[in-house]
Amino acid sequence: MRNQPKYNFIKNTIYALKGLKDITTHESSFKIELVICILLLPFMYFVDIALLEKLLLFITMIGVLIAETINSAIERVVDLVTLEHHDMAGRAKDVGSTIVFLSIGLAVTVWTIIIFQNFYNQ
Repeated sequence: MRNQPKYNFIKNTIYALKGLKDITTHESSFKIELVICILLLPFMYFVDIALLEKLLLFITMIGVLIAETINSAIERVVDLVTLEHHDMAGRAKDVGSTIVFLSIGLAVTVWTIIIFQNFYNQ
């Protein structure tokens, strides 16, 4: 049985916001990706495309931020366990980087297809 306190919505929200503040403060990759997402949001709002396409664009953008957050969590846990070079630690970090790489690849693919279909294929 896990030694875990009862669920508390307010406390859990505070923990989540604390984590968001921490990753925004300490992770340059997350900051860069967040700025790109913020810059792309007006495009999604003002461009005349289908609502489903806007949703796909938004989901892929948020997916990149989620992937970066997962990667940062993996890196921090690995660094907590050992700061020395270890093959398995390196492999764990590489897998975290792969998560980010794949999410960016998916986002770029979806954005490219939607933009091409709506603006260059008319």
